[in-house]
Amino acid sequence: MTLNIKGTLLDLSKPKVMGILNITPDSFFDGGEYNTEEKILSQVKKMLIEGADIIDIGGQSSRPGAKKLTIKKEIDRVIPIIKLITKKYKNVIISIDTFNSEVAKKAIDAGASIVNDISGGDIDKDMYKVVGNLKVPYIMMHMKGVPSTMQNNPKYDDIIFDIIKNLSYKIDLAKKAGILDIIIDPGFGFGKSLKDNFKILKNLTSFKQLNQPIMVGVSRKSMIYNVLESNANDALNGTTCLNSISINNGANIIRVHDVKEAKETVKLIGFMNENS
Repeated sequence: MTLNIKGTLLDLSKPKVMGILNITPDSFFDGGEYNTEEKILSQVKKMLIEGADIIDIGGQSSRPGAKKLTIKKEIDRVIPIIKLITKKYKNVIISIDTFNSEVAKKAIDAGASIVNDISGGDIDKDMYKVVGNLKVPYIMMHMKGVPSTMQNNPKYDDIIFDIIKNLSYKIDLAKKAGILDIIIDPGFGFGKSLKDNFKILKNLTSFKQLNQPIMVGVSRKSMIYNVLESNANDALNGTTCLNSISINNGANIIRVHDVKEAKETVKLIGFMNENS
């Protein structure tokens, strides 16, 4: 499997690591931490040195209960940062974490290469058309509801079947809109109960039937620290554990706050699979 990154192929035969750069003041783990150009560039440098393959930039918090920004506010927050990073690091691959097609277009024009949409096209009905015209990879996440209400007692008949059915329908629409590279994300924590999240993780291989690369984002989430009775700050070990399971169950990209540990996980599992 490969992704076409503006004419350069990114090989997914070995799992890739996406480093998270939240420039939101209210994200669940590192909100408000990267609030100056110096701190942003320092964090990007750290992630790249540690081996990040992609840097994911988001200006809109998607934590449960998060309120929606205006499009202008989101653009003002993310576009200068994308320009700042791409000026400093010429070959960096940036994904823009947004569910607004206008933000996606401006971000790609500013230097981003991938669109990461937590709503899978549900919030902005123009997203597929815009991304199709941009000819960039599209990460299609499954989310039940919207961030402000998604954790209000979500229910499924059969969660694995329901998500696969939903994504299959959307993949067809996205391809018809001209999107060539689609990555699917089952959306851990986005309209799922604690048990739902672990059922998805256990059955991640089921999503291979969609014939698209799979991205997993469990980094420091409540599905980890609620089981461990801790908090996001103490959830790195749990994150590494679940990332290991994700990779063994077919994840092609893992989205993380802690790049060094994720790259070590990828390397160790790769070595095991190649030498056993």
